[in-house]
Amino acid sequence: MKTLYLIAALSLLPLTQAFAHEAAPENVKVLQERMLKNVPGKKAMMLTVDYAPGQSSIAHKHEGTAMAYVLEGTITSQVKGEPAVTYKAGEFWYEAAGSEHLVSKNASTSQPAKLLVFMVMGEDEAVLIPLKN
Repeated sequence: MKTLYLIAALSLLPLTQAFAHEAAPENVKVLQERMLKNVPGKKAMMLTVDYAPGQSSIAHKHEGTAMAYVLEGTITSQVKGEPAVTYKAGEFWYEAAGSEHLVSKNASTSQPAKLLVFMVMGEDEAVLIPLKN
């Protein structure tokens, strides 16, 4: 049942971004989600995020820990308190639980980009929480 709530919540994110930026949203696909037997109350998730050329996510935070790996293209990422960094295919970064992700965007205006994201979070924690302006 929690997976259904997650999928429903993720499906609403594109609408929020579309109205805020008047552009098509990034495509988020949950590849797998599993409860961790050795860490009661925690789950691991693996997902992909596809960005069209020039596309960006809304500013957000994750309740859980996130590790991102660029599968293709270039991604610019910035966590509050740190400089923005542009990563190319094969590079990766870590975001501590609760980090405010101010920038997550395709650095290219002509090529698509794709991330593989692995997260560890509490059973009932949200994958993404939009930040208020």
